[in-house]
Amino acid sequence: MKKLSEIYKELGIAFTFPIEIKDGRGKQTYYEDSDAYWYRSEYDEEGNLTYHEESDGFRQRREYDEKGNRTYYENNNGFWARYEYDEKGNRTYYENSLGYEEGTKRGSCSGKVVEIDGKKYKLTEL
Repeated sequence: MKKLSEIYKELGIAFTFPIEIKDGRGKQTYYEDSDAYWYRSEYDEEGNLTYHEESDGFRQRREYDEKGNRTYYENNNGFWARYEYDEKGNRTYYENSLGYEEGTKRGSCSGKVVEIDGKKYKLTEL
């Protein structure tokens, strides 16, 4: 990505550092300082960070559900994480690329109670 200061110089536009740009909600979408460090960020309609990249090469992406809960995260280092929530917004499941899992995955029957021939059984996922 070409730095904004380079574009300003090409167009003959005077500027001072730091260069800061904010969107209509006041969220900072671009920053650049005189040491050549910069970052840019993107947000969804609700103001949740959906993408971020920095001059050092770091990048991240996030996804959210309709209630604003983060459901996915990934970065350019290969790390990712998934999140699931109940109807009240409480996190019910988490897993990541390191093999860590916590909670009950949606669609799983683990923890549910069933009754067969008058006896109740609590299900466990194998």
